[in-house]
Amino acid sequence: MNTRIIGKGLVGLAVISALALTGCSDSTEPEEEEHAEPEGVELVMSGQVIASYDGDTQSWTGEMEVDVGEETAHIGVRFVDHDGDPIPLEEGLYLEVEVEDESIAEFEQDTPGEFGGHLHGMAEGETDVTFRLMHGEVGSGHADFVTTPVHAHVHGPS
Repeated sequence: MNTRIIGKGLVGLAVISALALTGCSDSTEPEEEEHAEPEGVELVMSGQVIASYDGDTQSWTGEMEVDVGEETAHIGVRFVDHDGDPIPLEEGLYLEVEVEDESIAEFEQDTPGEFGGHLHGMAEGETDVTFRLMHGEVGSGHADFVTTPVHAHVHGPS
């Protein structure tokens, strides 16, 4: 009879210990922080949004423009969340920009991977520009977010 009471007591103690440990481990472990996922992009020049990308509809509002032989002021590239708020950029993220036809326009980043640059007008015409939020080493990372192309218009002499 004593053996049954001791056995039940040990089982009860084991259950209580497991619950206590579970409760403690949940309260002492840091909660995993969720990072904001980009849902859009804003191109900002001289404090004004010149074009914005909506990841839900995969469409752009606005476009990029420059004259032949000229370059734009610095264009900042902001990745934004669903509410349009800039997402914090973690270490290991960088920007990659692809211009479809570089004989018409080029996008020059002052520092490889920086979140901005200048559009250079090479020849009259229009081309498309795609922006990628990359993760990893600059030049060898993988894309976390890719826009559809935005139009870049290069205007000839007036």
